[in-house]
Amino acid sequence: MKILLAIDDSEFSEAAAKSLAGQFRPQDTEVRVLHVVEPTVISVPPQMSRGYYPELEDRLPQARELVDRVAKTLSSAGFRVITSVVTGDARSVILDEAAEWHADLIVLGSHGRKGLGRFFLGSVSEAVARHAGCSVQIVRIPS
Repeated sequence: MKILLAIDDSEFSEAAAKSLAGQFRPQDTEVRVLHVVEPTVISVPPQMSRGYYPELEDRLPQARELVDRVAKTLSSAGFRVITSVVTGDARSVILDEAAEWHADLIVLGSHGRKGLGRFFLGSVSEAVARHAGCSVQIVRIPS
């Protein structure tokens, strides 16, 4: 089974990783840990791009540390793990990566955005669940 674990740096993603590790047998499962680094600006005019790209580049090492930390935990549990850090819109990237990799399942936290960001931009997990070509497991934080 091929599972795409889409993570951000939130407690919801941590719950998703723990859920995955507790539900699936490592010998039968390959996990791809994916983190999407989203631009902080939706559209950047060419004259502003010089300041935009370094900001994005500065966030990539933190993203790599995040996926490596989750991958190490899953690898220690016996899972075959690969990692990816991709830049773009989280919804689109998760859906595209799952399709290209032929994932059997996408696992992600119920939400990472808060407040107005969630209201205006929508829920990534909701968009993935609606448009994915495979099953999607949305994990909530246990109460």
